[in-house]
Parts: sequence; structure tokens; C-alpha cells
Amino acid sequence: MQATVSTFDSDGSATVLRDDGVLLDVSAEAVTAGGWRMLRPGQRVTLERSPDGVITAVRMPVL
Repeated sequence: MQATVSTFDSDGSATVLRDDGVLLDVSAEAVTAGGWRMLRPGQRVTLERSPDGVITAVRMPVL
């Protein structure tokens, strides 16, 4: 699923805005799992989710 970074917090977590307008909190672990050190507001990302809906990784967007 595609999203845009809304905020990036000093603890490494983030809030993203999905393309359907829903805001989601992303844990610092999911940000790190995607290989990021930090994210910028406005940056496009792809979210990986587990079968139960938990965001497990934030990846570079798929074009």
C-alpha cells in the first residue's frame, strides 16, 4: 500500500497518510526494517503489512 509521510518523530516512529486519506502510526521498528534512518514529511513510501494488518516495514515506493 502506498502512503505519504506526514510526520517523523525523534524516537524514529512516523505517521503516514494512506492514499485513501487514513492516517496510520508506524513504529520505529517498521521504519528501521525498511532500511531508513529517517523519513521526510511529504516523502512517498510503500507499507508492508502482516496478515493481521500490522505495518512491518516502510519501503521505498514502487513505481
